[in-house]
Amino acid sequence: MSGFTFSSGGATCDGVDAAAVAAAEGTPLYVYSAALVVDRYRALDAALGACPHRVHYALKANSTLGLVRLLRSAGSAVDANSGGEIAVALRAGVDPVDVVFTGVGKTAAELEDAVRIGVGVINAESAGELARIDRIATARGVRARVALRINPGIEADSHPGIVTGGARHKFGVPIEDAGAVCRDAAGWSGLDLVGVHAHVGSQLTNLDEVARTASTIARFAQELRAAGLALEHVDLGGGLGISYDGTPALPVEEYARVLVEAVAPTGLTLLVEPGRWIVGPAGVLIATVVDVKPQRGSRYFVVLDAGMSELLRPALYGARHRLERLTPRSGPEVTCDVVGPICETTDVIRLGQSMPLPEVGDLLLVRDAGAYGAAMASNYNRRALPAEALVEGGGWRLIRRRQTVDDLLACES
Repeated sequence: MSGFTFSSGGATCDGVDAAAVAAAEGTPLYVYSAALVVDRYRALDAALGACPHRVHYALKANSTLGLVRLLRSAGSAVDANSGGEIAVALRAGVDPVDVVFTGVGKTAAELEDAVRIGVGVINAESAGELARIDRIATARGVRARVALRINPGIEADSHPGIVTGGARHKFGVPIEDAGAVCRDAAGWSGLDLVGVHAHVGSQLTNLDEVARTASTIARFAQELRAAGLALEHVDLGGGLGISYDGTPALPVEEYARVLVEAVAPTGLTLLVEPGRWIVGPAGVLIATVVDVKPQRGSRYFVVLDAGMSELLRPALYGARHRLERLTPRSGPEVTCDVVGPICETTDVIRLGQSMPLPEVGDLLLVRDAGAYGAAMASNYNRRALPAEALVEGGGWRLIRRRQTVDDLLACES
């Protein structure tokens, strides 16, 4: 089996001792399983079966160059949410036609570049954005391939901060207005309206919401085709959730079945944009205990050299990641609040963790940190971005070296 194996006081990644990687490269350190990333991409691709489809890995989950190159070599296209992510994709060797450009606030410069390089499709967020793309393309004497993002008014059962398909959310055009917008755009000289797009949220674990969204958007696409619009694809975004607590997750085969059942009757190509599902379980964050402080009662603060500047999800969303010990310790289990070093009360990794009391210098591992971990890391408190290592072929290599103070100050005078 590819990926991580855990035992009492230890962990391996594809047979490589995780503690040995941390000892060589220091902490905080992200470690990824190349084999598991590829296996999960291929599992989703295979689950979509014979239905014409294209998997566009969502770079927002983790855009570290080495991982993007790995997924490109496995056959994946990409979904980019900024000009910077497009640049990473191109640097990784992705062909511009394999880039879907999504994003709620694309700048004029980003749209100019996207039209100039000829990305596969721009998922436009509004009638105004379609008009701006049309002007840019017309001025260049080309036709830009676009799709309209539809807001279906479906509120996914997920954290409020990562739900994107409700009427109160900033994303896309309300489905009640989208038909008129599409029919207008189809007649503009600088546009080829080739698809419709929807994405209702991240960390989706309810198949009913997935099915409702897929059927709603597929039906909408059928109506546009009946009105004479020459669509090519239905883009249903991503959002498939993973299990952070060890309980069974939504099977990828069931997720794929629901999408295919909705889109296959249209005869259109299905586009999907997974991120978290591919890389989330394939990455961990390893940190060192730098202090242990007793609280009143039998509770302790365990302070790590990694916190919200390395893994923001617990502070931002109240996310709970499982912890593993890489340094064996015996003794009775006590209640530990595992926190980071940042000068913020919200800088926590996990509260109320039961474990034998660690000592300074011990290593702890945060599971399922491959998505929205390194991608959301920051330099708050002037902390250097962590190193990232990829385990592959029985060894490992750094795909991102640890940031230095010179790196931090390179843009300042």
